[in-house]
Parts: sequence; C-alpha cells; structure tokens
Amino acid sequence: MPMKNKIGIMGGTFDPIHIGHLILGEAAYDQFNLDEVWFMPAGNPPHKRNRKGRATDIQRTEMVKLAIAPNPHFKLSLEEMNEDGYSFTYRTMEHLNHVYPDTDFYFIIGADSLLDFDTWKEPARIACACRIVVATRNQINQAEFDRVLEKRQKEFRGCFLKLDTPNLDIASKTIRSWIRDKKTTRYYLAEDVRRYIIKNRIYEV
Repeated sequence: MPMKNKIGIMGGTFDPIHIGHLILGEAAYDQFNLDEVWFMPAGNPPHKRNRKGRATDIQRTEMVKLAIAPNPHFKLSLEEMNEDGYSFTYRTMEHLNHVYPDTDFYFIIGADSLLDFDTWKEPARIACACRIVVATRNQINQAEFDRVLEKRQKEFRGCFLKLDTPNLDIASKTIRSWIRDKKTTRYYLAEDVRRYIIKNRIYEV
C-alpha cells in the first residue's frame, strides 16, 4: 500500500503573518516528517472588509506569499479565501480529504485553541477529518496541557498530538499596535513582509 502524503495546515487571519507562525510551521514539518505545510489565510466576511487598521484580503495573501517564499516546503492555500468570508474548519478539512484522498492532514493549532476546541463548530467532525497538532505555550502548565490533550482525545475520539516548539508568544494584534505606535518590528516579521507593510502603509491608523 503506497504511503500517504502528509500535509500540515496552518490557518489564521495572518494580519500580519509573523515569525511565530513560520517557526510553528517549520517545527511541525520537522517533528512529524511532513511533506509540506500549507498556509491558509481566512477570508474576511463582507462586513469586516477594509476595516480601519487592518490589511485587506489581497494584502494579507501577499504578505503570506512573501513570508513563505524562501521555504520550498511552505505553500499558500486559498482554500478559505472565499467570497462570503465564512469558513468552518470541519468543512474545509472534509473538502480537502475529498479532493486529496491520498493525503493525511495535520491541522496545527495553539494551546489556547485546544482549551476552547469544544466550542468550535462540529469539533468531532474536525477530529475525524485530520490529526490535530497542538503547540504548547508557557502560559499553560504542562501537566494541565497534557490533561486537556488527553481529555479532548477521549471526547472527540481523534488524534491530538503535542508539538514541541520554542515558545514565541507573539500576537499579530501586538505587531499592529507597534506599527501604529511607530515602534520597530524588525526580526518579528520576515524582512520582505516588514518592507511591504512600510511601503503600503498598512496598520498605520
């Protein structure tokens, strides 16, 4: 029986994409011997488009392209960049399984998402459609993290995997505020992304 491809999925608004996202993707690629990691920016719903102080869908997509360009096993997926802006993870993952039946998908989330995973739309269907890779964070006690991981596994009968990765507690919201306050973001963003933001004056207001 031929081996299945192993693809990691990094979802998010990426507003903007920062080095924490890239390090997370690379750590998952390395630890789970993935073939590729797909970065999947979410579309903005119509009522949230062109919000003050935020990047447009096109700008966010362009920043992801710039950030992942140097890495041959990072790819851009526009699977969730749809017209109405609403995407449910269970639908996305079930659709990917239908389109790529020869692939096992590893959906990468943070520890905070693990804690509220039971509030997601159709969590059991997500757990059925992919392996869920969870990055640890310093804010969560490791014993508590392991307990919740085991609880979610039993709850949704899925495969929940712990990702051992350096803890970089960086938030896109923080980076936006730094840019607004004219503080440096050097080394927090890929240099091409940083220049793109400056050139297009994104997040200045």
